[in-house]
Amino acid sequence: MRHKNVSNWTFIVRALRSRNYRLFFSGQSVSLVGTWMTRVATGWLVYRLTGSSVLLGTVSFAGQAPAFFLGPIAGVLVDRWDRHRTLVVTQIISMLQSFAIAVLALTGRITVWQIVALAIVQGVVNAFDMPARQSFVPEMVENREDLSNAIALNSSMVNAARLVGPALAGVVISSVGEAWCFMVDGVSYIAVIVSLLLMRTSRRDLAARRNGTLEQLREGWRYVSQSVPIRSILMLLGLASLAGMPYTVLMPIIATKVLHGGPNTLGILMAASGLGALAGAFSLAIRRTVLGLGMRIVICSGLFGLGLIAFGWSTHLWLSLLLLPVIGFAMMQHMAASNTILQTIVDDQKRGRVMTFYSMAFQGMAPFGSLMAGALAANIGTRGTLVLSGAVCLVGCAWFSRRLPEIRKILRPVYVRLGILREAAAGVGEAAALQSPEAT
Repeated sequence: MRHKNVSNWTFIVRALRSRNYRLFFSGQSVSLVGTWMTRVATGWLVYRLTGSSVLLGTVSFAGQAPAFFLGPIAGVLVDRWDRHRTLVVTQIISMLQSFAIAVLALTGRITVWQIVALAIVQGVVNAFDMPARQSFVPEMVENREDLSNAIALNSSMVNAARLVGPALAGVVISSVGEAWCFMVDGVSYIAVIVSLLLMRTSRRDLAARRNGTLEQLREGWRYVSQSVPIRSILMLLGLASLAGMPYTVLMPIIATKVLHGGPNTLGILMAASGLGALAGAFSLAIRRTVLGLGMRIVICSGLFGLGLIAFGWSTHLWLSLLLLPVIGFAMMQHMAASNTILQTIVDDQKRGRVMTFYSMAFQGMAPFGSLMAGALAANIGTRGTLVLSGAVCLVGCAWFSRRLPEIRKILRPVYVRLGILREAAAGVGEAAALQSPEAT
């Protein structure tokens, strides 16, 4: 029994057998805790300084909009550059940005417009960091069969930090102030920088440099827009990000005005959402195949919309703490399932550009949603904004469910070519044999 449990555990974390991915996972796990502390501290600091839902949305827009506007060119450059070196540079710049905001906050000189400016700097860095990070995962994993597990472990890592970081941020903010959250974040980047420098990497084929930048832009756009599965997945993810993800931006208002709490309440709410997201990522880590993820996207996008509507109606902390894990679980399953399908079917030479469109859909649409959510909250209230957001997500779910049969039909020969359907085909054949008169 003990041997079986060990074997199951090894299967769940099988991507960690790759040395480079193991280094990345350990360093990034530390760094992401600091990142989530900064996200919570930034929202709380802005709301404390201004008391404005519009400015909350503005700061979020400033930090995420560069991923949308710079995304296409960033994807081309990521396919042309060495992704390992790109990540080292982006992490160093991010560390310096965190130290800068920490110093300004510690000296009492911080203003909301300085926060906006530094958020823009981080947004520009993220425009390159996200596609480089997503594209580098297959290079870190030695066995391609472990790729889906690595993506799921990435999501688990992000959401474990999302669980721990906000809770720590709530304690730190209430004890010593927001500035120390930024300082901890800056120090935490050292872990991931060291892990990247310890990796042993081989030089990747950069033949894509032969084509001009504009031609590669057009090539990437054609590749995405002409693929029904890729296009449909990205459109639904973009809609969910635009309408649904800004609920996190409104959390400081929900914690104070709706639930009548303080920074600890904010930390608990964010941690509750992170707990559900961690469970969602972990459940994907134990999956053995990419098959069935299309229906998983339909179910979870619908669950996400329903969760937001219920959360919008909630005025009790206990009910909100029950709903937020559901919301976090559904959004993480939707995002990670989309990522897994895309990483599985995409051509490696176009991976950076496709993952840039993924980043644009997931992160690039969120700032526009943040602006709209802040404006809507000022006019129809925070709760009404959440209900409307959930309704829009449900419409997107219904649209994608109607597209799913066509997507499955197109993906089937791709999965056969990749060998993913061999096991399923063998299972079907075995079942047919058992039902035949000869077997009887």
